[in-house]
Amino acid sequence: MITVVKQNALGEARVRYQGEVIERSARMMVIRAYWAFPDRDLGYTNFQVGDRFIEYYYADRWFNIFDIASAEGERKGWYCNIAQPAVLFDDRIEQIDLLLDVWVDPTGTTLVLDEDEFRNDLTLTGEQRKGAQEGLQTLLRNIAEREGPFADIHM
Repeated sequence: MITVVKQNALGEARVRYQGEVIERSARMMVIRAYWAFPDRDLGYTNFQVGDRFIEYYYADRWFNIFDIASAEGERKGWYCNIAQPAVLFDDRIEQIDLLLDVWVDPTGTTLVLDEDEFRNDLTLTGEQRKGAQEGLQTLLRNIAEREGPFADIHM
């Protein structure tokens, strides 16, 4: 098991949970985790207790990717956090969330989320803003080209 520590722009821990490592290299870690928080309706999807998350963390990319399926195995979509490159330890993953998010449904329809929150946050540094914008563009290109975790998009 490994602990995921989601941090705000100032490096303060905001969320902690555990998952199982299913793939690991020097620059990337993939874990399996299950939604154990209260059900959450986001409007475009919902997270429910027991939903399965395959989470991709990268030490050299400004985002992470969560491939989400219901407890019954039906894909809900991909939730992506624009974030500083992950710091991968033996027992935990630490990542600073930069507020921008991207939702991709199983057909490839893509929503960029929280742009106002990102634009108005005064705690983000210039480096974080630049990295976030570059990460967002790389992520959107990966989605459009169906690279990596997005290979299963059914357009």
